[in-house]
Amino acid sequence: MLETRIVLSGLWVATMLTYLWGDVLRILAGHVTPGMLNEKTPGTEKIWLIVAAIMLVPIFMIVLSLILPYPAARWTNIIVAGIVIPFNIISLPYKGAYDNFLIGVSFIFNVLVIWYAWRWVV
Repeated sequence: MLETRIVLSGLWVATMLTYLWGDVLRILAGHVTPGMLNEKTPGTEKIWLIVAAIMLVPIFMIVLSLILPYPAARWTNIIVAGIVIPFNIISLPYKGAYDNFLIGVSFIFNVLVIWYAWRWVV
């Protein structure tokens, strides 16, 4: 069996790639207007900085899952995944069915993060 740190890190990689694939499909489907956060809100430097910080969460979790000591890594994964799930729910529904499907897939990955971290014992 793989070490829990590797499993958690892999689940965060899968989450990040799911988000990125959704972004790519959104661009290809024409559901994005350059410079706009959504149909009504123009992006500002501050907004794009916030978006960049939010998108770094899974990337940081990949690293933190591998380098934090056991109890901190366990609880960080549980807490962050627990925050990401409602954050994604707030953003629903998206314009495309593909995007809503991918967010659903990311929910599964986040639930698995919580499940593996919760069951993690040393």
